[in-house]
Amino acid sequence: MVRFHMDCIERPLRICFEMLGHFIGSHPWLFLTAPLILSTSLGSGFYFLKDRMSNNIEEQFTPVDGPAKTERKYIQETFPGNDSMFSRLRLSTDGNYATFIATSDSNILTVESLQHILDLDFKVRSVKVQFDNQSFEYADVCAQVMGSCSSNDIVDIIEYKANNIEAVNLTFPWYYSGFKSFPLYLSLGSVNLSQGSSVIEGAKALQLHYYLREDNKTKSDLWLESFIDSVSNSSSTSVQVSYSTSMSMQWEFQKTPASVIHLFSITYAIAITFSILSCWRLDNVRTKVWVASCGVLSTGLAVLSGFGLLLLLNQSFVMTVASCPFLILGIGLDDMFIMISCWQRTRVLDSVPKRLAETYKEAAVSISITTLTDALAFFLGCSSPFGSVRSFCVYAGISICFCYLYSITFLGACMALNGQREAENKHWFTCAKIPEDLPSQNSKAFSICCVGGSYDRFLEKEETESMSLFFERFYGPFLTHKMIKACVFIIYALYLAVSVYGCFTLKQGLDVRNLALDDSYVIDYYDNQRQHFSEYSCNVMVAVRQPFQYWEEEKLQDLCSCISNFESLNFVNGTFAWFLSFKQYASANHLNISSQEAFKTQLHHFLELNSMFKQDINITTDDEIQASRFFVQTLNKTPMTDLMTRLRRTAEDCPVDLLVYHPAFIYYDQYTVIRDNTIQTILIAVIVMLVVSLLLIPNPLSSVWVAFAICSVIVGVTGFMALWGVNLDSISMINLVMCIGFSVDFSAHISYTLVSSPKSDVDEKAKEALSHLGYPILQGALSTILGVVVLSVSGSYIFRTFFKIVFLVITFGLLHGLVFIPVFLTLGPVGSGFGVKCTSWAAN
Repeated sequence: MVRFHMDCIERPLRICFEMLGHFIGSHPWLFLTAPLILSTSLGSGFYFLKDRMSNNIEEQFTPVDGPAKTERKYIQETFPGNDSMFSRLRLSTDGNYATFIATSDSNILTVESLQHILDLDFKVRSVKVQFDNQSFEYADVCAQVMGSCSSNDIVDIIEYKANNIEAVNLTFPWYYSGFKSFPLYLSLGSVNLSQGSSVIEGAKALQLHYYLREDNKTKSDLWLESFIDSVSNSSSTSVQVSYSTSMSMQWEFQKTPASVIHLFSITYAIAITFSILSCWRLDNVRTKVWVASCGVLSTGLAVLSGFGLLLLLNQSFVMTVASCPFLILGIGLDDMFIMISCWQRTRVLDSVPKRLAETYKEAAVSISITTLTDALAFFLGCSSPFGSVRSFCVYAGISICFCYLYSITFLGACMALNGQREAENKHWFTCAKIPEDLPSQNSKAFSICCVGGSYDRFLEKEETESMSLFFERFYGPFLTHKMIKACVFIIYALYLAVSVYGCFTLKQGLDVRNLALDDSYVIDYYDNQRQHFSEYSCNVMVAVRQPFQYWEEEKLQDLCSCISNFESLNFVNGTFAWFLSFKQYASANHLNISSQEAFKTQLHHFLELNSMFKQDINITTDDEIQASRFFVQTLNKTPMTDLMTRLRRTAEDCPVDLLVYHPAFIYYDQYTVIRDNTIQTILIAVIVMLVVSLLLIPNPLSSVWVAFAICSVIVGVTGFMALWGVNLDSISMINLVMCIGFSVDFSAHISYTLVSSPKSDVDEKAKEALSHLGYPILQGALSTILGVVVLSVSGSYIFRTFFKIVFLVITFGLLHGLVFIPVFLTLGPVGSGFGVKCTSWAAN
């Protein structure tokens, strides 16, 4: 057998950390105060927190360079809007509006229900709003058409009189009156038609819109706030009202951070309590109460420093970053438990600097591996096309670096000071010197409170705690039994099968409604929108991006052929185009438009009669048509992502240069990039993690197993999160990136300790690794879960998703670290076999 041992980097690191530990142990006060001063200085960055907040939903939750943003820019430059000729159909954005949906369990088109709606409409239009010591109402800020506010079709048809509904035969989806046509599918939902006809018998929902000009955002925002106040209590026994505005989701989203602020205090209280209880010893000298408390404080300093530094550097602070402190808390406590475990294995009679040097020699490389992998995973996530992911990853990555720095310095100094107290046999609370053994004249109560400092006289080490004894005497031998190993393989096969199944059921995309709190008024609105107005989808713009000879029959046939291709799609309901209307106009009036001169002449007359079409044509000063657009009506017969991609593909296949666009495409572009970008980030991260493991873990086989653990945990988390109802979106992508780093932690600790063991038998190596690190790893896992468990009761989808995925990551990471990897590593020679030293190749 030949031995393969790569310690070119790992061994020098151990020596460096040993020297650092000795130096910190000799000068603890320096390393205690310096982090406090540094974190206080950097914490001044929180003064700029309000200025750095960047919670624009479009900026943070849509791809930075999504195709729809380029398409929107072209539409806005080529077809600028006209404030005096407002058209909802032609909006390049969602617009500036307020809306409400009135629903009824029976029929909303009754005189009583309509009167309620008309009263509410009047209330909305007449509400007074104060601005600059003056009052204004809807008519002063409304979007206008020919000098009047844009209106709602259904109330226009009944002429604002509820009784008129009995005299009107409404038809669906279009209602025709004289030369006018009204798209009632925009106003009425859950429509019931007479059998075999398009006549409406009843409907369960009616929606009204109030569009505003966009020239004064302050005034329009004030009016929108007044609208919300006006309609918030407008429901009656027969009519239920849900409402929203163009700013509602943004305003509701900005409320989310405040909803979890109170959870921070609960979380840190739980973390401190758990840390103290898990580090508590019955021995009044050897107890690690103060170290545990300082470990929690260290993570707080890391968050203060990391966040403060980035705020000072003008880094945007997105709401998703608010979950970082919960994450950093778990990482910091994991490192603390590892360091305490290593300290307890040092000789009690050695000096404090020497004990800390031995602690750093054993622990520092291990926590360096996990910190490096965690930080790299997050920094790789900064390449994401989503602003929210980038912001989270940079804040998390920097905070993890500070967490590591403070674990090495501040926490190490705390351990040294606590070690000095132990060396002098002083009480953990009173710091008074106490006897190691119970004096004969004192009671047992005295021994509980005032005696301590005992240790194993034979090994000259602290007494092994009960949980460590459990891993050493029971769990290690149990796991390495042949029958148990076979069971582990069966369990892993089942785990993998369920995970892979879940991966195939994973849905993609972020539902915008999930950005609001659960009790937000917009949730009811979105639910009603989906329930009653889901049959018809959006009117998609199709722009002809080239000068086009519409008067030439052959050219027009090419364009009509493209239109036929659009209409052949199963989700396209019809086409609305200026040139088709112009052609009908010319045919009805027996006009010849086959020549360029006649076409342009008659077109001017046509546009004077149909001025709205002017917004669909880009005409130069010399009457050249540079570009134009038409619209295709779509149905909800296919997922929006498929609708968008198939429309784009149809446009690309057309011989005419076409562009398709709708404001919703801005948000649906995430579907086209989220999966590929997530897979790409994960693959790169796995490769980087493998390289790091190969460099720092002195055994290539173990590094491969660590890389395997990363892939295995990611597959498990992805599969089970799908089964838990979590979609693949920018929120869960953040957590999957985090999963990469976390999945390394437990496996790396065990692998590093196992391959570093001097024992020759692989089963004995596994038992020793589990006895040393089983309990610290379990402590770290529990502390992380406890750090985020309060988020499970959050009213925000974002934070609940964070909890779900962290829970899965920690559960599966723990399962791999304490079950799968120790068993898998015993399958082959670890630490024996093919051997490579830094200086020579050697075969035995």
